[in-house]
Amino acid sequence: MIAEELINQMIPPLKVSDSAEKAKKWMEEFRLTQLPVVENNNFLGFLEEQALYEKDDFTVPISNIRLVNKELVVKPSSHFYDVIKLASKNKLQIVPVVNDDSKFVGVISVNETSFAMAQMFATQGPGGIIVLSMQDKDYSLSQISRLVEANDAKVLSSFVSNDELDPNKIKLTLKLNRTDLTRIIATFERYDYKIIANFQENELTSHDKERLDLLFKYLNI
Repeated sequence: MIAEELINQMIPPLKVSDSAEKAKKWMEEFRLTQLPVVENNNFLGFLEEQALYEKDDFTVPISNIRLVNKELVVKPSSHFYDVIKLASKNKLQIVPVVNDDSKFVGVISVNETSFAMAQMFATQGPGGIIVLSMQDKDYSLSQISRLVEANDAKVLSSFVSNDELDPNKIKLTLKLNRTDLTRIIATFERYDYKIIANFQENELTSHDKERLDLLFKYLNI
C-alpha cells in the first residue's frame, strides 16, 4: 500500500493568512497537535501546538508563528512502511505527501491508518503474510485461494494496491492463518507467481519483517 492511497481528505491544510485561533480550533476538532501549512500548493512546514500557544494573541496570522520540519515529507509512491518509519522516528501524527514537483497533495493520518492496518494484520490471530506482484490480468483470488488451501491453509484477508516499482503491475497482500509459509511459497513459485515479500515466524531477521514490526511498535508509542 502506498502513500497516495492513504491520504486523509478530512484534514485540510492551513494557509499562512489563517489566524492562530483557526489553527487552535482545527487542532481541537481533529485532535491533533500538528497541522500542515501550505501556500500556493507548497508545503511550508508543520504548525505545532507548542508554538501556537507561545503566542498570547490568537488573532495573529500563522505567518507570524514559526513552522518546523519542512523536509519531513513523502512521495505519493512511498511505501506505507516508509511512512511509518518517518512518523515513528520524528514523532509525527500526520505525514505530508508532496509530488515530484514538490507540490502538496495531502496528509496521512498515521494513527488512523496504522490501526486500520493493524486490525487486518493483528486481530485475525496468528498467521503469515505474503505479498505478490502480478499483471492485473493474472489476478484471480479464487485461483490463489485454491493454491493456499491445497497446503492446508486459508486466506484470512487480502488487499490489492498498485506496485510502485512497476506501474503495469499490482500487488496482492495476503494474510494467511499459518506462520510457516515454506510450502505455500514453494507452490506459488511453482505456478510462476512473483513473491516480493513474506513475513513468517522463522524469518525474524528479514528487512521486510523489521518494517512490519515497526508498524506495531509505532502503535505502542
